[in-house]
Amino acid sequence: MPTPLSRRGVARRPLLRHPAQVVVVAFATGILLGTLLLMLPAAREGAGGAPFTTALFTSTSATCVTGLVVVDTPSYWSPFGEGVILALIQVGGFGIMTLASLLGLLVWRRLGLRTRITAAAETRTSGLGEVRTVVRGVLTISVLFELVTATALTLRFALGYDEPWGRAAYLGGFHAVSAFNNAGFALWSDSLTRFASDPWICLPVAFAVIAGGLGFPVWLELGRLGRQPRAWSLHTKMTLTVTAALLLLGAVFVTANEWTNPDTLGALDPPGRLLAGFFHAVMPRTAGFNSVDYGQMHEGTLLGTEMMMFIGGGSAGTAGGIKVTTFFLLFFVIWAEVRGERDVEVFSRRISDRAVRQALTVALLALGAVVASTWLLLELTELATQQVLFEVVSAFATVGLSTGITAALPTSAQMVLVGLMFLGRLGPVTLVSALALRERQDLHRLPEGRPIIG
Repeated sequence: MPTPLSRRGVARRPLLRHPAQVVVVAFATGILLGTLLLMLPAAREGAGGAPFTTALFTSTSATCVTGLVVVDTPSYWSPFGEGVILALIQVGGFGIMTLASLLGLLVWRRLGLRTRITAAAETRTSGLGEVRTVVRGVLTISVLFELVTATALTLRFALGYDEPWGRAAYLGGFHAVSAFNNAGFALWSDSLTRFASDPWICLPVAFAVIAGGLGFPVWLELGRLGRQPRAWSLHTKMTLTVTAALLLLGAVFVTANEWTNPDTLGALDPPGRLLAGFFHAVMPRTAGFNSVDYGQMHEGTLLGTEMMMFIGGGSAGTAGGIKVTTFFLLFFVIWAEVRGERDVEVFSRRISDRAVRQALTVALLALGAVVASTWLLLELTELATQQVLFEVVSAFATVGLSTGITAALPTSAQMVLVGLMFLGRLGPVTLVSALALRERQDLHRLPEGRPIIG
């Protein structure tokens, strides 16, 4: 396609030269539009519209599928406002799955021929095909899981809690969309604490969160090769393995740590404790629902939760964090170095040096963003370090869990969280695609140097 010419006949450079820039601008535009809609008087209960900062924070949290709030969702927002939030969650979740998959497809097509052949043989995702296939696949998966979850929740609200069918359908649909997109917005002031011992509410929500967090490429491959685990790609094996391990270890960790805490799991009967323990191993994957009060948890539990939030979920899904594949790869980098091995190998596959450098870049930049934001919030508030760190990691990993301090933060601190949610939602996706698209072959190499390490 020829480059557009100006009136003087000089070739004009496109305003957005990199696909990652398009993603950032698209999400920023969606957040701005959502902010304007939430500022309308019709979006708020009572007289007047929401202040700009409140609308901006809520719009960013919804579009970036985070779930942090500065006002009480059910009492502050009108049905119209709740509808705007629901639409932003759906657009944000669908958009990040689609755009991340399309960026992956673009990167794959831009690779060299030899690398493309290797990638096609390994990932077997050449069937990802064209844009239409990606969009249709993401839409089908989203609608399927949201519909199944909404049906289960609607039946429970109507039959178990005597909600009118219309209200039950609204509650079921809202929380199904919020769960699958890992948003964590709830229509009760205490999130899902009133349902802490109800498996018919907690389990559908938890499984929807897991489904959304696995990512579109994994579901695409499971749909084609579900009964052939040996034929799964390295990405799918890594994502499923780490997800299962984190869910199991997280459930054991939370349950054991909080079993006797009378303010959290200790207030429930044994089956309820097991259910709540599993539920709170799923939510840091990254959805902001809670069935017990995080503000009453032990500090050790909060620290473990922060680690789970930082890792996050699968790539090209609705979860945030540095992603499970990044974490798994870094673990094997350390393992290979400790054993003195030259190559990093995972599931009988050698990992390229390029992938290792990208994983290190994402993890270290994410860590830097968390540390810098934590320091900044400590300067802006008088809160304890643990409370601030939990809030910062929750915002960056687009989780939405909170110890209850979000609404009490000064406006300046809330704006820091707004920027952190935006960075956490789009940063890893745009960074990795930008790094991959900048790959080039050097014609020379400098002499090797070996600085002293450690």
